[in-house]
Amino acid sequence: MWYKRTYWLLRLEEAWRSRSVVWLAGVRRAGKTVLCQSLPDVEYFDCELPRIRRQLQDPEAFLRALRGRRVVLDEVHRLPDPSAVLKIAADHYPQVRVVATGSSTLGASAKFQDTLAGRREVVWLTPLMSQDLVDFGLQDLVRRLRHGGLPPFFLSAAVPERDYQDWMDAYWAKDLQELFRLERRDSFLQFVELLLARSGSLFEASRYARECGVSHTTIRNYLAVLEATYVAHRVRPFSRRLATEIVAAPKVYGFDTGFVLHFRGWSELREEDLGWLWEHYVLNELHARLQTRRLHYWRDKRGHEVDFVLPLGRSAPVAVECKWKAAAFEPRNLLAFRRRYPGGRNFVVASDVDRPWVQRFGDVTVEFVGLADLLQVLARAPLGADIP
Repeated sequence: MWYKRTYWLLRLEEAWRSRSVVWLAGVRRAGKTVLCQSLPDVEYFDCELPRIRRQLQDPEAFLRALRGRRVVLDEVHRLPDPSAVLKIAADHYPQVRVVATGSSTLGASAKFQDTLAGRREVVWLTPLMSQDLVDFGLQDLVRRLRHGGLPPFFLSAAVPERDYQDWMDAYWAKDLQELFRLERRDSFLQFVELLLARSGSLFEASRYARECGVSHTTIRNYLAVLEATYVAHRVRPFSRRLATEIVAAPKVYGFDTGFVLHFRGWSELREEDLGWLWEHYVLNELHARLQTRRLHYWRDKRGHEVDFVLPLGRSAPVAVECKWKAAAFEPRNLLAFRRRYPGGRNFVVASDVDRPWVQRFGDVTVEFVGLADLLQVLARAPLGADIP
């Protein structure tokens, strides 16, 4: 059964109004193929098929025959020189509207010799976000946190334990080996499993290097690969280089709550687990709506921490705290942050807030909002879309 994912269809149509070539990126099984096939009036080409690759050996003839059409080039990285095909389309056949899909950022490997800067729009398809749950007719947030946000996993009647490992095997064999040619499979997959199990914690390369039996440099390269393929997200500290703050160590989040729980070995969710998973879900929603990785956290050396900080150029940064229940909020961390960075807006985003309200804590105003209300505000914020 196909579901009409209204938010993402609108995103793609908007991207096509800006550029004739759109790069649709996202992890394996995020739903890129089905989303593209649900676009109206498109001609679909699966670049995994040898006959399609043969047709694209002469990209000019291929594109000339499709003048005025809307075209999907699925799994375009299977082509010998995918960036050349997209560059020709952008420069010489703008009448052909192309959406190309892949499981990595453009330019993630040597196979992409041109990132097509200035020639394409990028749409990053994240795991299921709030509008997707509406479209799927299954607005069960706890189910989304437990099963994860890959559509077939979310829709599965039971938690698909075996599918998580099958996904990892396919990720290694199809995505990584074709794009990066990594060696030491066991060390890499051990690193991925450890990273997912510790999702949301401070990243220490030396610790992972010891546990995986590789060098610090290799661990950093592994993390770069995970970021390029959207499997991990680095959230850097927000700091003015004050001696009292964490200034260098990033927090790293796994891409999906289902995988995070699987590699933690948790089969049941407790009430206290929901707040931690809600933080992951809020981050996923911010990525989906803002289409940017320019998000930060803040922590000082006395243990005060703010979940997410959004820099707004010369304006004061926005602070976001994530709480499963609004009543769990305690203002100590926000107050410590605002003593150093006064003036910006402060949000507590909670799953149980239906109608926003405002509360003052000393001279700091805090807005309690639901996720939809937060995103309505942030959609107007000048963060910029800069998917690297």
